[in-house]
Amino acid sequence: MTDIQEIVASLESQNYKQAAQLIKQLQKKSPENPWVQYYIGRYYELTNNLDKAQKTYKLILRDITNPKIVTQARQGIQRIETAQQNLRQQAIETAKNDPSSLEPGLLILEPVSPEDKPAAVQNISRIFKIDAYTTRMQIQSRGWRLYKTGPIAELRIYGQELLNAGIPVFWTTLADIQKIQIFRVQHFQSLSSPAVVCKDHLNRLGSIEFKWSEVSQRVEGLLPMFMEIMDYSPNRRTDQFRHKEITQDYAQICDLHIPSRNCILRICDQSYEFKAGVDFTQISAAIPASPNLKNPTSRVKKSPQIPQSTTRINWNRLLEIFDRQLDVTVWSEFTPFAETVLDYTHMLSKIKSHVEVDRKSETPWDPAFQLYSALAFLRNKGDRE
Repeated sequence: MTDIQEIVASLESQNYKQAAQLIKQLQKKSPENPWVQYYIGRYYELTNNLDKAQKTYKLILRDITNPKIVTQARQGIQRIETAQQNLRQQAIETAKNDPSSLEPGLLILEPVSPEDKPAAVQNISRIFKIDAYTTRMQIQSRGWRLYKTGPIAELRIYGQELLNAGIPVFWTTLADIQKIQIFRVQHFQSLSSPAVVCKDHLNRLGSIEFKWSEVSQRVEGLLPMFMEIMDYSPNRRTDQFRHKEITQDYAQICDLHIPSRNCILRICDQSYEFKAGVDFTQISAAIPASPNLKNPTSRVKKSPQIPQSTTRINWNRLLEIFDRQLDVTVWSEFTPFAETVLDYTHMLSKIKSHVEVDRKSETPWDPAFQLYSALAFLRNKGDRE
């Protein structure tokens, strides 16, 4: 054990260069010696290479059965986790000195593939100090999850640590979300040279001309439309009715993102004026893909009253036009995301929905869509930069 004692002495005296040389010599001399692996981990730990130290200790737990070495490896993992937690807290406290770091923000967990899920569960549980079962239930294989809210300084540090562990996340502030301009499209004036009549956040009517090439992505979703019914429960002692809200239908909504103008064009089948502008009843469903879409009725034109049943047909034709004109990503997993965010009522109350749907009362579904689309906008903008 003379070699081991020399390594221990070198590490204790902080002579790390000599310790590294002794470890290499012992590794060549006795490659099967289980203590070599432990002191490699110890060397990494003492030289502040905590990620490598942790991986080495975990390999010991997997491959070595010597009780004494296993115990020391576990103690090493515990020391590293405590050190990482202290470093994280120090970084958060330092960041709080910057007032902008206290802005409210969101941390979004992206989908994790089945093969990466075990490692993700382990790392998220370690970073947030929660049990593996809870973590496993929070990880999604499709769609985003709103994982945590709080000061952006804290979320940024947690997010970077998660990224370093190979877990896909991103973060942003509510202020950044609110900076995106939303224009609610009333109708298209033209398709060949795209132009829309729309309303801004102050409800002012205007028009915007753009190019199809400016649209970077689309976001689509379904917003439930509710109705109240009288529900009778036969299990009650007395015959009583109660008000119950059920989903009657869904409003279809589609956003076109134009990052160069920092704006979103929002189109909803419930508020789109199919009686004005482009007459979709005159457009063939087989419109060829072309940068100059030919449409003799693409200028402002009033058409007869359109029955409600025709609205769906016109809406589908509008989406078909987008399919042919836009070779861009379509974000369509709003519903699974909304299910992770609807309980954050206080946060959602701070987000203006910019959704024109006739409702008797407010619903968190509307600001949830605004949040989803804005996150997709910022995520894409970050990738482009």
